[in-house]
Amino acid sequence: MTVRNEAGQWDAVQIAPDDHVAVALRDLSGTVRVRCGDKILSVTLPEPIPLGHKFALADLPAGNEIRKYGAPIGRLTRPVAAGAHVHIHNLKSQRATTA
Repeated sequence: MTVRNEAGQWDAVQIAPDDHVAVALRDLSGTVRVRCGDKILSVTLPEPIPLGHKFALADLPAGNEIRKYGAPIGRLTRPVAAGAHVHIHNLKSQRATTA
């Protein structure tokens, strides 16, 4: 099934239903619309989020495993508020680790 974002109905998307983050479809700021499955949620961003970057869909504690694409991608190194940028400054990747 292909879902089209007709006339900019949403600004970001949650890729898989159990993901903790959404991905920005353009540079974002303020209150944005996030497609989560069949729903559109409203999320207020406390900081600008660049195109392609991810932000938290809920308040998350330090140490929380973060899921994107329906799979774990890393753990938070500090607490993150809903709408906050999730990136290398607060996420330790589980994808590119060395022994």
